Amino acid sequence: MKSSQLRARYRKIIFFFARATANIFFWDIFLSRLGLRPLARKTRSKRLQKLAVQFRALAIEMGGVMIKVGQFLSSRQDVLPPEIVKELSGLQDEVPPEDFDAIREKAERELGGSLDDIFASFDAEPMAAASLGQVHRARLREAESFSEIVVKVQRPHIEKIIDVDLSALRRVGGWLERYPPVRKRADVHGLIDEFATTIYEEIDYLAEGENIEVFQENFLDDSRVHVPHVVWNFTTKRVLTMEDVFAIKITDYDGITAAGIDRAEVARILLDTYLKQIFEDGFFHADPHPGNLFVTPLPNPNEDGAVNWKLTFIDFGMVGRVPDNLRAGLRELVIAVGTRDAKRMVRAYQQLGILLPGANLKLIEEAESQVFDQFWGKSMSELRDISLDEMRQFAKQFRELMYEMPFQIPHNLLLLGRTVAILSGMCTGLHVDFNLWDQLVPYAKKLISEEATSNTGIWLNELGDLAKAMIALPTQLGRVLDKMESGNLEVHMPRIAQQNSYLEQAVYRLAGTLIFGSLFIGGIILRNTESIMIGNLLLATSLGTLFWTIFFARGHSVK
Repeated sequence: MKSSQLRARYRKIIFFFARATANIFFWDIFLSRLGLRPLARKTRSKRLQKLAVQFRALAIEMGGVMIKVGQFLSSRQDVLPPEIVKELSGLQDEVPPEDFDAIREKAERELGGSLDDIFASFDAEPMAAASLGQVHRARLREAESFSEIVVKVQRPHIEKIIDVDLSALRRVGGWLERYPPVRKRADVHGLIDEFATTIYEEIDYLAEGENIEVFQENFLDDSRVHVPHVVWNFTTKRVLTMEDVFAIKITDYDGITAAGIDRAEVARILLDTYLKQIFEDGFFHADPHPGNLFVTPLPNPNEDGAVNWKLTFIDFGMVGRVPDNLRAGLRELVIAVGTRDAKRMVRAYQQLGILLPGANLKLIEEAESQVFDQFWGKSMSELRDISLDEMRQFAKQFRELMYEMPFQIPHNLLLLGRTVAILSGMCTGLHVDFNLWDQLVPYAKKLISEEATSNTGIWLNELGDLAKAMIALPTQLGRVLDKMESGNLEVHMPRIAQQNSYLEQAVYRLAGTLIFGSLFIGGIILRNTESIMIGNLLLATSLGTLFWTIFFARGHSVK
């Protein structure tokens, strides 16, 4: 690939994201600060859909990393508007195939011989074209326990394409980090570096083969899960040969139903396998998009006469590993959700490094408690149907928290967060009334049971802390009474102070808007008379006032 083509690719990606960033800034930040938030909100869905159409066209044309970004967005049907999800969902199947002559040349160079000599047959037409490689069906000359195979071959020049795409994303990340709310909550460059690491691992097919065997070992005793066997004789860093296990795609809902398989059960087992991967194995399949998961009907029915089937995983180029310290925080999080323990939820956030320094822990705990009271137990469809009034009421009640948003995205949660997000959308698609709580509660009980038997020391420490607090209580109460008598008792009410800050901010902006309007109208009037110079001065001053009103009229910060 010529350097001029790579430069053109870089410019095209940069130009798209520059336009998208400017569009979002103008509508969702600039106009909102002018008091036109209702207009921005009213047009948001149509604007985002238009951006999705444009991004889809770019991703199909560009391929590479852009497809990966689009695949992630297309799986967020639990969060994103259906118009956007529908627009991007086709990216799973619309990646244009590479010319077969280029694929043949690369495969033969890697395998050290002609495809016609190595395999009994090799289909020139790809059965699947992905962003980084494409898959062809073939047949082994000397059959093992299977003869039908698939051969995944890396796309030509893919390393150079990835370098260019990531370079463009780093430039865009630099823009995002200039915006304080983004810079405060995420190390964008760190996240992109983490993403880059996973992409480069994904194009190492020897590592992918090893990942497949680790996953096989982890699910050796689970008859519900199946993965392909690797043919190591015909596998290199850029060519991967394995058993053909393609079956009903997990998003082929009609096909799953026609096979007599309960989609709700598929969703339940899918989530169950991921709970095991994350909390027990510490090793998980990190790319569960529809092209990588299949439902495989089996010839022999179950004991109750129902159709027997397996959940089949392919494409292990992107896997995640959960170290012990992260797993402990995640276990704490699941137990907190399963037991509706808001205090434990905040403790899990701290352990995972999700909270920013100085976060109001008491307010977060109060908000989590309210979330459990209002939303716990609802299915995905019920959560999506929550009225806007209910959401506004919640936002109003915790306005300080909504305003500050004291959360950040740690590096070690990037892959896991992406995987859980895709998984959530997939389970909702399989079963519209999928209820996450129904599965988390028994799993949380299991974790608590394990915790109770293996962490006796932790429970003794907690009892000791409680005893110390009870002993210290009379002394603390005495100090409070002494301060009350001397008139030195101070009561901190951060919420009232925050509300005063919002009121002060509104007054500043109202004053600024009135001054801007007066100067602007005065300038227009004077320009239509002979006092053109004074009119221009007033207009220039009005623009300065407008700029101050939008970006600096925020009142005094609350300490």
